[in-house]
Amino acid sequence: MENLVKLTIDGVSVEVPAGTTVLEAAKKAGINIPTLCYLKDINQIGACRMCIVDAGARAFGAACVLPVSNGMNVKTNTPKIREARRVNLELLLSNHDKKCLDCARNQKCELQQMCQDLGVDDVDKYKGKMNEYDIDDLSPSIVRNNNKCILCRRCVAACNKTQAVGVIGPMGRGFKTKIASAWEQPLNDVACINCGQCIAACPTGALYEKDSTKAVWNLLSDETKHVVVQPAPAVRAALGEEFGIPMGTSVTGKLAAALRRLGFEKVFDTDWAADLTIMEEGTEFIGRLKNGGTLPLITSCSPGWIKFCETYYPDFIPNLSSCKSPHEMEGAMIKSYWAEKEGIDPKDIRVVSVMPCTAKKFEARRPELSHNGMQDVDEVITTRELAKMIKEAGIDFANLPDEDFDPMLGESTGAGVIFGATGGVMEAALRTVYEVVTGKTLDKVDFEAVRGTEGIKEATIKVGDLDVNVAVAHGTANAAKLLDSIRSGEKTYHFIEVMGCPGGCVTGGGQPIVSAQKRMECDPKALRAAALYNEDAGKPQRKSHENASVMALYKDYLGEPNSHLAHELLHTHYAARPKYKK
Repeated sequence: MENLVKLTIDGVSVEVPAGTTVLEAAKKAGINIPTLCYLKDINQIGACRMCIVDAGARAFGAACVLPVSNGMNVKTNTPKIREARRVNLELLLSNHDKKCLDCARNQKCELQQMCQDLGVDDVDKYKGKMNEYDIDDLSPSIVRNNNKCILCRRCVAACNKTQAVGVIGPMGRGFKTKIASAWEQPLNDVACINCGQCIAACPTGALYEKDSTKAVWNLLSDETKHVVVQPAPAVRAALGEEFGIPMGTSVTGKLAAALRRLGFEKVFDTDWAADLTIMEEGTEFIGRLKNGGTLPLITSCSPGWIKFCETYYPDFIPNLSSCKSPHEMEGAMIKSYWAEKEGIDPKDIRVVSVMPCTAKKFEARRPELSHNGMQDVDEVITTRELAKMIKEAGIDFANLPDEDFDPMLGESTGAGVIFGATGGVMEAALRTVYEVVTGKTLDKVDFEAVRGTEGIKEATIKVGDLDVNVAVAHGTANAAKLLDSIRSGEKTYHFIEVMGCPGGCVTGGGQPIVSAQKRMECDPKALRAAALYNEDAGKPQRKSHENASVMALYKDYLGEPNSHLAHELLHTHYAARPKYKK
């Protein structure tokens, strides 16, 4: 039986399990205690002192690390507590670049919001010496501006705990403390995997994605170019949040409509290429299984995961699928198959990808992802950047009518949609692999054993006479645990899906920011994934090999999955990377 603790918070009686913090107990009682350094399940260090409460003998204790006890009487809103919080906030502001209007997080900044909530109107009360830092913008994915940093260490915890990368941390002492990489190297020169989870964790504008909107606007105004766009599956599960639409709402039709109004010549869908990926990757898996190839086969859709593997687990590179990621496949098809069909010189085509991921910006520059001297994808913008462009164009997104994607490279099945959620690639692959291997039709296409937000999921799937052992990991820290278990001989699998970000693409580093307070109230991973699974359930076709336009591609152009031409256009290779540039 669970051991419960009774306490009183601001006169409200609360009963919670032993080990619960005062912050969590207050939330259950409907009382919001302000926080800055706290981030649920990631960072609980009591450093910012914004969540201080009066618990009698423990006056001015940090609620995020203060455990409840029987009979505890907590006060969260006394004059002394409110004043202490304001002073703490004013001291933080004394060493903060307060140029808010041109900040990437203006109106979505937790520090800014807290100033409003606590009535701090004199931001220069403790004006004095301030640290000044150069902006690190050398990475193709992430910009770091320590002038906006409040030393909450949320980014550090995300990089270390969630991702097991650990390329940033506190450096220096006292007033000179800053968040930096070893030897103060720029992010581009250390083993950063470009995942952007540090951005998602940051409460201010100290970290943000490298802006590509200006480059895309310039492309759209260039009348000599055919500018084509493709959004990833996860974008439709989160974009609406930027326009006041509830989290967990799919906005597929409005997404297509908005992209068309921005001026793109063709609005295709990366979901189409997700179906194509399954045909290539599924065939690759069956080939390895039957012909004694390297197993387990590990998915290659996530560029953050790929760079993590190349850097920290290079011995697993032979296990990686040789398939390009879906948006790179689509880019290759746009500049070959579609160009040929339309009679357009590929050199006059520009492909823009809308991605939930900051690592895709790095991926698009990889020389391995090119053909005939042209990159498969020319520009990558995040979900946040697309929202910025829609607002700049004055488009009333919430009231747009639903529109379809353009045909040929815009049609998809339910299998393509679920790529955006952890377990989705695995489930999509199993739907096709089962039917190809057995020649039988699945009675039930939902492989629920690989769904959910558990860090590592395992299942054994019966495929004809074969027992196929599969595993799914999301967040590279979980991937590391999984790979270590394989290295030690503890685990044996045939097929593994890895997504670099926790929850998969739905909570990628380029998705709409979710505040720490909101994360305490809901699970963005689950809500956004549900939007994709709901869309999958409503699709007339739910298996990638049922995508008529993909089948037409093979009949008219590629021949068959894993053909010579398919390998030339849709597959790639990887190599080990050093952890630091010398």
